[in-house]
Amino acid sequence: MTIGQPNGTAVAAPQARGRYRGAAPGLSKVPEVTALFWVVKILTTGMGETASDYLGRTLGPIPAGALGFAGFAVLLAAQFRAPRYRAALYWSAIVMVSVFGTMAADVVHVILGVPYLVSTIAFAVALAVILTAWYASEGTLSIHSVRTRRRETFYWATVLTTFALGTAVGDLTAGTLHLGYLTAGLVFGALILVPALAGRFLGLGAVAAFWGAYVLTRPLGASFADWMGVPAARGGLGWGTGPVTLTLTVPIALLIGYLAVSGKDTPKDAADVPRRVA
Repeated sequence: MTIGQPNGTAVAAPQARGRYRGAAPGLSKVPEVTALFWVVKILTTGMGETASDYLGRTLGPIPAGALGFAGFAVLLAAQFRAPRYRAALYWSAIVMVSVFGTMAADVVHVILGVPYLVSTIAFAVALAVILTAWYASEGTLSIHSVRTRRRETFYWATVLTTFALGTAVGDLTAGTLHLGYLTAGLVFGALILVPALAGRFLGLGAVAAFWGAYVLTRPLGASFADWMGVPAARGGLGWGTGPVTLTLTVPIALLIGYLAVSGKDTPKDAADVPRRVA
């Protein structure tokens, strides 16, 4: 059993109990979880971190926040309107969630003055509440069951909160705990292996392993991106947030293009539908 690929019972049981209330289930609108899923996810977390920092310093916090929210809202609305999974649209929405999620966490700390420890706890509680409400409502947290508007709403609320939480955790680890960005990145690189190993050897469920790893991708990617961007005086390589953002954007765009053309991460139900229907 691999991370994010639960067995059929976990997904099918809610359907058998009639848990699709309201609108009838449609096509899956989230990708299959492959190795490329994790690669693109980590790259987007790093790019979102440095893009947010670059926009905040260049435009100012308020204009940057307005721009980030606008991009986030437009792409998320388009994702909700789409009838099937489309790699370019889905991953573009993830990119903007990454940028806006970083801005949300930074606003809490920089503008409101909330310590990273407090914001980390607050975002963790928010994530727990969302996941609890999702499970209570739908009977599953599997991303392979995201085929109704309500489940899609829970899914994106979870994704946004994981980005904000991961940003706070990364800054807490690198800054407040004085580990530095490189050390923090190495720590999260080791931690992200824990859900996979726990799933393989300790019986941790695939859904729990998936969301555990998903949360950790944020501080992992952001820590290494910050390490590349910040000055040497802060323990970084000093490349600058702008160049790092552009450097990460190139492989992200190439991989998304590859996924869009190849359909490697397209869910089976969406792949079986002629593209003219979508």
